[in-house]
Amino acid sequence: QVQLVESGGGLVQPGGSLRLSCAASRDIFSSCTMHWFRQAAGKQRQLVARITSGGTILYADSVKGRFTISRDNAKNTAYLQMNSLKPEDTAVYYCRATSGLRDYWGQGTQVTVSS
Repeated sequence: QVQLVESGGGLVQPGGSLRLSCAASRDIFSSCTMHWFRQAAGKQRQLVARITSGGTILYADSVKGRFTISRDNAKNTAYLQMNSLKPEDTAVYYCRATSGLRDYWGQGTQVTVSS
């Protein structure tokens, strides 16, 4: 079983920045597509960004130009750099790792954007 542990969430003012990290417990990380999802209160979970094992990246339109996804295979860690944060970015952010039939989720980290 692979465990994913997110960190880096918190409270930030509009226009601020946060960097989320997702650390995997096992060395299968390099073969996985890493995803970041978010779920705001009362809403469905939505894809924010993903990066394949080969480095192909996809962003949701709502975060293009503000968020950057990356990965460090040597550290089994994925990152989500979030800049120019808006109140509508407030949500629980989840990390997900997929490879073939394997599908793992982290426990989530809260991001709150408020003045």
